[in-house]
Amino acid sequence: MSAQSSQHSSDPLPDPSQGTPDPLAVAAEATKSLHGLSTELTARVPQLLEAMRSVGTGLELHSTLDRICETAAELADARYAALGVVDTEGRGLSDFVTYGISPEVARKIGHRPDGKRGLLGALISHSDTVRLADLSKDPRSAGFPAHHPPMKTFLGVPIRVQGEIFGNLYLAEKHGGVEFSDYDVHMVRVLATEAGIAIGNARLYEAATQRERWIDGSVAVTTALLSGGDADDALSVVAEQARRLADSAAGIVLLPADEGGMEIVAVSAESAATSLGVVIPAESPVVDHLLCGEPVFTDDASSDPRMVSPLTSEFGPCMMLPLHSGGRVLGALVTPRARGGRPFSESERTLATQFASQAALALMMAEAQRDRERLAVLEDRDRIARDLHDLVIQRLFATGMMLEGAQRRSIVPEVSDGVGKAVDELDVTIQEIRTAIFALQQGPAEAPSGLRTRVLREINMAAVPLGFTPAHRFLGPVDTVVGELVGKNLIAALREALSNAFRHADASRIEVVLDCTVTLPDGRPGVRLEVADDGVGIPESGRRSGLRNLRRRAESLGGASSYGPGLGEDGGGTTLVWEAPLQ
Repeated sequence: MSAQSSQHSSDPLPDPSQGTPDPLAVAAEATKSLHGLSTELTARVPQLLEAMRSVGTGLELHSTLDRICETAAELADARYAALGVVDTEGRGLSDFVTYGISPEVARKIGHRPDGKRGLLGALISHSDTVRLADLSKDPRSAGFPAHHPPMKTFLGVPIRVQGEIFGNLYLAEKHGGVEFSDYDVHMVRVLATEAGIAIGNARLYEAATQRERWIDGSVAVTTALLSGGDADDALSVVAEQARRLADSAAGIVLLPADEGGMEIVAVSAESAATSLGVVIPAESPVVDHLLCGEPVFTDDASSDPRMVSPLTSEFGPCMMLPLHSGGRVLGALVTPRARGGRPFSESERTLATQFASQAALALMMAEAQRDRERLAVLEDRDRIARDLHDLVIQRLFATGMMLEGAQRRSIVPEVSDGVGKAVDELDVTIQEIRTAIFALQQGPAEAPSGLRTRVLREINMAAVPLGFTPAHRFLGPVDTVVGELVGKNLIAALREALSNAFRHADASRIEVVLDCTVTLPDGRPGVRLEVADDGVGIPESGRRSGLRNLRRRAESLGGASSYGPGLGEDGGGTTLVWEAPLQ
């Protein structure tokens, strides 16, 4: 056969578009049509049947493609084999699997063929069997990239799955330097038909498994969001699950920022600390689409003009999905893959969109649940404040007046002095209770912006359940040098530390020190929070979720968290240290 000849309608094989044929029937028809041509065929039929059995083994798609390449190369006695998967638009290749090329050579060659030019592109647009005696002399050939091994003889056979073109099977360099024979053509075409059946089965299995994984991920996210835990932890679960399910380099959750745009509030990636808290500006076209409830897909985020954030320079294929439910856009979910990574398929986009919708619904339900819990807390705080004002302060005031009367009637100086000190202590206690009442009556929206004031508010709020007010010291201009993101996490760390001291430490003394003049171990200026108590200390066994939360918050900002001896005798109690860079 000449270098430009190809096999067309003369092929006796059944038309794959007429349904899925039985593999044995295909083999029987093929051998029947070739009966009498050569005794070589009789010897190769067992090899063909073994090849078909091998191709049909297993259900994982990529390993099936690898097996098809290897089996085809062995069947046609070819040195090299490859399988190009045609993309959904039918204009190029979405995947390219090879056999016979070592990993070292593949790395030297670099990027895989995209199928948009040359002979591979021609085979996509005209899916016919092609056999060439000299690949380099074909006018459709575009040559090879650097480091590519030389190839001369060539055989290309289309693979159909349920009547549609899935890709092409390529064979090159038949051993001995001879051209691929008629027998090779027919054998490989039979194998390609069986490969189409195997790929169809693998696709169905992969789709079912993929759907199951995404459903399990949605359940995990819903459970995390409705468990009543920390909101930041729940958003981290969304990011982690999205990254795992989408097989992406990162999972990112964005929420609308106060100043406009969208802020990165949760990241699951190798270097999460570098992007947490970054605000994507409102003028970004992507933000505009997301806030309007429209998903954004791109095959290369690093070169897409809609991407104005420098963070996208390291990413390739990317899905940006709005978290919208009930007519509200709560945020966005981003799952980027590394540059040069496999583009997201249509089914992956559909499943990810459904996952984002489920996560948004769970976010709304969690928000409603937190609102109910917050309302219950505020109502309880109002009741406590009324009780303190109407009962406790009045009783303390009455007791003070009784002591003042007793002091005036006392003729013993020591007794009079002692009663006077007790009256003074009662006055101080009344003032502290009034401060606590003010803190209890102050709503979350009324919280002042100054870090010093927010720290004092947390301390005064903690005084009510503790029964005493923790001592405190400020070192440096904390209101002006500590960034908003760091300040927000520092307040959360202080609240966690005071809560641990109240619930677990059984402490009678607590000291809070906030120092923004420290230098971190890496030389950067930082802020350090120390909360020390004289309680029972941290037991050897027991839950460490609170300490893990503190450490995670600090590490996400580039800082650290640790604990050591406390204020009690011989170091009894605990001193918790939380530090982070200023900005």
